[in-house]
Amino acid sequence: MNKLVEYKNQNAQEFLKGLWDENPVFVAVLGMCPALAVTNTAINSLAMGLATTFVLLCSSILVSTFKSIIPKQVRITAYIIIIATFVTVVDFALAAFTPAIHKELGAFIALIVVNCLILGRQEAFASKNPVGLSIMDALGMSAGFTFAMLCIGIPREVLGSGSLFNIQLFGDSFEPWVVMILPPGGFFMLGFLLLGFNWYSQKKKERALIKQKLN
Repeated sequence: MNKLVEYKNQNAQEFLKGLWDENPVFVAVLGMCPALAVTNTAINSLAMGLATTFVLLCSSILVSTFKSIIPKQVRITAYIIIIATFVTVVDFALAAFTPAIHKELGAFIALIVVNCLILGRQEAFASKNPVGLSIMDALGMSAGFTFAMLCIGIPREVLGSGSLFNIQLFGDSFEPWVVMILPPGGFFMLGFLLLGFNWYSQKKKERALIKQKLN
């Protein structure tokens, strides 16, 4: 019973760390290209997040399953081939079912192959842990990535276009901040969120330190 509880707690920790403590965008600062380039709308942000989730999850399962038979000398090459395979699946699926989104995301779908988040999780975690933990790590990291993408994309679309998921929110009198859907808007929004995230993390550490001293 204790082992089952411990196993569940470990899985929960692996999942939750990607959402906050080790968020790939706000903490590790990975995946900056899509975070800046495709977050001009919430739909694009969500689509990139889900595409990355699929690739990271499937790659982690495969790498964790076959980690014992992948030679160390070619492990990075093997990981890239595995990742590229699932990126191709995503690319074809988006082109077939959502051609408009596929056109919007453009080359950034293919660039998932070289996303440091995905390759880094294969090398740092999936290749060293069992399948169950690798799945939870992949889900947590991809959920954190998708959350970060939406945190950037939603305000940019609302302020830059006056809409959310292509649904108009304001009347004709609204003057959109066009800069928010341009590249500078991506840098501004990311910088603002990084500032807020780091401020909150610092305050959290200070509170924990004060609590430790009082105890």
